[in-house]
Amino acid sequence: MAKVIFLILASEIILLLSILSSSGLIQCFGEEDDHGFVRTLDPKLLGLSARKEKLSHFQVYWHDIVSGRNATSVRVVQPTNLTATGFGLISMIDDPLTEGPKLSSKMVGRAQGFYALSSQEEVGLLMSMNFAFTQGKYNGSTITILGRNTVFSKVREMPVIGGSGLFRFARGYVQARTHTFNQKTGDAIIQYTCYVFHY
Repeated sequence: MAKVIFLILASEIILLLSILSSSGLIQCFGEEDDHGFVRTLDPKLLGLSARKEKLSHFQVYWHDIVSGRNATSVRVVQPTNLTATGFGLISMIDDPLTEGPKLSSKMVGRAQGFYALSSQEEVGLLMSMNFAFTQGKYNGSTITILGRNTVFSKVREMPVIGGSGLFRFARGYVQARTHTFNQKTGDAIIQYTCYVFHY
């Protein structure tokens, strides 16, 4: 009798686990992560399987203003031994992003983050910033850029490592080209051409 009850309970547990596993609430045995806090999800649960991934291409102008009363780039770390490459200098940014190269052209968002002079051999930046868009259907959406920018190279390429809003699950790259650089003030206008895969 006990053997029969055990077999009935065992079959009910297996059936229950099968139902929970197929619904995505738990994983099948053998797929569980060793740590217990990570699990695999079916993309359908987030509505992703029905949506095709898109490739968006756009161009914006990044205005890095270090001079004057309304600077958008502020030095937060000054190295004690300033070298020719500025190694160790860190600046926080809240730079305007515009459609055209003039600061008076339509603003589409802001580049917020920081850049650090991270090379002893050349003027090379570590850039970490979000392009936070403020216009139209992209208002509130962001892409995140993290990479190396050798500022005197004609074209610099940096990866897009993520995003939010309409750029959720973003990946891709940007190409930066210097439009203008004022050697007296340090102000710069950089053209960013962006290629972003997203849902």
